[in-house]
Amino acid sequence: MFTGIVEEMGTIRQVVRRPESCVLHIEAGKILDDIHIGDSIAVNGVCLTVTGILSRGFCADVMHETLLRSSMAGIRAGSRVNLERALAVGGRFGGHIVSGHIDGTGRLAAVEHDGIAVLLTIRAAPELTRGIVEKGSVALDGISLTVVSVSEEAFRVSVIPHTFAATTLGQKHIGDTINIENDVIGKYVEKLLGTGGNAGKAAAPPEHKAQTGLTEAFLTRCGF
Repeated sequence: MFTGIVEEMGTIRQVVRRPESCVLHIEAGKILDDIHIGDSIAVNGVCLTVTGILSRGFCADVMHETLLRSSMAGIRAGSRVNLERALAVGGRFGGHIVSGHIDGTGRLAAVEHDGIAVLLTIRAAPELTRGIVEKGSVALDGISLTVVSVSEEAFRVSVIPHTFAATTLGQKHIGDTINIENDVIGKYVEKLLGTGGNAGKAAAPPEHKAQTGLTEAFLTRCGF
């Protein structure tokens, strides 16, 4: 588990591509003080496992599902990436609960300045924006951010100067792909209430197929 508070920016030094997977060689500094084979590292918000230690970095495998769901398919040597080690028990929880499991990607549509803050507009599919709420949290490329506004096809986040300078957000251009991870608590609530479209409904027993989650009839039966 992560918090969305980026510890440093690393650099992709090599991408070894394989059929439906790849291996990344990532140069890093600060996080190498406490890193071991088998550790989880969030790389642009994607939870990867350390498979090798280099003199100035580490190696990590990227599987097919991750390539399909995230911006990792387009990563290349020289790319800068946000890095965060897994949350240590007893550590400060400065962001929000981030699993490192990307829900999908969006594209940077606009950059505006609002006083000291920078407002970023991200265009994304409705199935992603449905799980994003105003004043809630969202992780973009592994960065915990607060949502300013949201519509069916886009949402905006506000970024303070420190975050803009200390992460890859300050290097983004209009049209760039950004990894999106929605709030995991919201995803569980949506699934339990049965409001998440067709997700999870195929496995429901036949006798429950007519039930579509929390309804007025259900509340009436329960005395509400």
